[in-house]
Amino acid sequence: MKLLRVLVLIAFPFSCFAGSGCPLLEEVINKTIDPQVSMDEYQNLVRPYYTSIPDSEEAMRQLKQCFLSQSSETLSNAAQLSNMIYESKWCAMF
Repeated sequence: MKLLRVLVLIAFPFSCFAGSGCPLLEEVINKTIDPQVSMDEYQNLVRPYYTSIPDSEEAMRQLKQCFLSQSSETLSNAAQLSNMIYESKWCAMF
């Protein structure tokens, strides 16, 4: 759960900048949360964005595994959280 908080805190400025009109950001968030997306499929999706960063593949694997080990209720709440961020008054300024 701590990893989820870190992800949200890191992603908050980007999500506000992108708003809900950024299909790439939405796709990555949705595939991270979706338990039906396999680890390989997820890695193939995000690999182009971190190839030059050492140990990033393992970090992304751990991030996806964190979401895979959550209950469906927690995953649903995480999806709702991203929508709440997009619709917040703080993001409305952008």
